[in-house]
Amino acid sequence: MNAELVLAGRVVDMAARQRRRMLVVGIYAVLAAALAGCWFVDRWQTTGVYFIFATLAVNRFLLGGYAFGGLIKPFSGERPKRLDMPPPFVLLALRVYQPPPDENHFRNDEREIEQRNAAAYKAYQGLLMVLVFVWLATNVHVHLPRLMERLHIPMANVLYGLATATVVLGLTLPQAILLWTEPDMEEEQP
Repeated sequence: MNAELVLAGRVVDMAARQRRRMLVVGIYAVLAAALAGCWFVDRWQTTGVYFIFATLAVNRFLLGGYAFGGLIKPFSGERPKRLDMPPPFVLLALRVYQPPPDENHFRNDEREIEQRNAAAYKAYQGLLMVLVFVWLATNVHVHLPRLMERLHIPMANVLYGLATATVVLGLTLPQAILLWTEPDMEEEQP
């Protein structure tokens, strides 16, 4: 796990458990507010897809895990794919070229693999419970359609919202569990 997060060019120290927990709570609060906002915009008709893309960006830049970037090392342990040439932004002096990372920035050791597997196990147990709610809502819609008509909410929208929330949890929950449970990181001694 990385101890630093780069936000808008500033390096934020995330070695303290409390800061990582605040980040996790903040991410889920923003995602929940955005999901609710998307409902009011167009009932998730178009914004639902954009919401998933926004979640992928949160993974890429804040959480990590599935891609290189963020606090969690890539789960795959593979070297990030980069071009041999520096990006053209260097020539415009808009960005500083970064050399390829050291192996310890993307390779997971046995302890990290064990933690990743335990977090994935916990996350997918929780996701199973969310899928039970999706199944129950579908079951009510199939067997008691008049009950849902009284609520004046289209059942397709309810199911789409639950499925979208499930996808968001599937993309973010293992990393959030790792950030939440990891103790304070020790500072390296020179």
